[in-house]
Amino acid sequence: MKTKITELFGIEHPIIQGGMHFVGLAELASAVSNAGGLGIITGLTQKTPADLANEIARCKDMTDKPFGVNLTFLPTFAAPPYPEYIEAIVKGGVKIVETAGRSPEAYMPALKDAGIKVIHKCTSVRHSLKAQRIGCDAVSVDGFECGGHPGEDDIPNMILLPRAAEELDIPFVASGGIGNAQQLVASLALGADGINMGTRFMVTKEAPIHQNVKDTIIAASELDTRLIMRPLRNTERVLDNPAVEKVLEIEREKGANTKIEDIVDLVGGVYPKVMQKGDMNAGAWSCGMVAGLIHDNPTCKELIDRIMTEAEAIIKGRLNSLTAA
Repeated sequence: MKTKITELFGIEHPIIQGGMHFVGLAELASAVSNAGGLGIITGLTQKTPADLANEIARCKDMTDKPFGVNLTFLPTFAAPPYPEYIEAIVKGGVKIVETAGRSPEAYMPALKDAGIKVIHKCTSVRHSLKAQRIGCDAVSVDGFECGGHPGEDDIPNMILLPRAAEELDIPFVASGGIGNAQQLVASLALGADGINMGTRFMVTKEAPIHQNVKDTIIAASELDTRLIMRPLRNTERVLDNPAVEKVLEIEREKGANTKIEDIVDLVGGVYPKVMQKGDMNAGAWSCGMVAGLIHDNPTCKELIDRIMTEAEAIIKGRLNSLTAA
């Protein structure tokens, strides 16, 4: 299947593995790329730029296919040394960067001068247009269904994707709540040129996370996520657990007066405990509504091959039959 995204990134299938904290390591990124998708190393999971350089080198030992690095731009008071991270990406020969969080505008000259293609994750049409204006090559349009931060507009993909198609000139992929062939076909029909999957790739053989996480996602339904940090206008979709219920209780009590200090022990420093040690109740951790569609733990190749085979069957079979004379 050829789309603007496969051509832009030089990949076989229009499937991108999104950046995920303490999940997007070389093992997963290389497996996705070897299966014909675009694997992504999560840059800030690496504590230092030198660590990122080593992780890029590890990934290059595991695949000769294109892969990218995710850089999430945090508020300035917590800013990591982004120029040094970008230097590690450039010296590592990586030619694709997925940006997220705040606008990457200040860092676009350094990325573009190095010949790097940039895909920015956006939760709204207006942010997508800004990404286009500052020179991003593509955007990942992230609907309300997504795990992690869905923005504050609460627009699901059935509306957000065709709106993006109306406005954008650059290619975009559908992100948020995506996990199977039906959704790939639907995303293409709505104007996207591919899909970005996060939670779905967490439940693969190569995902370097504790088996407890994978089992928990498989056991979850589409009803088991919650939205926290809404009073802080930093909404995050997470899988429900006792820590999440405690956060929601605090937010109900304090309302608009909620401060990050009130919940920091329940949301900060959680990912190593969950992803590496398998402590499912350590705190709040991101998970998409797509958990309700995840029922197995395949290899990345099995998952991508299945999605592409079934998508082709839907397009040539069911959809074609509906227009047959």
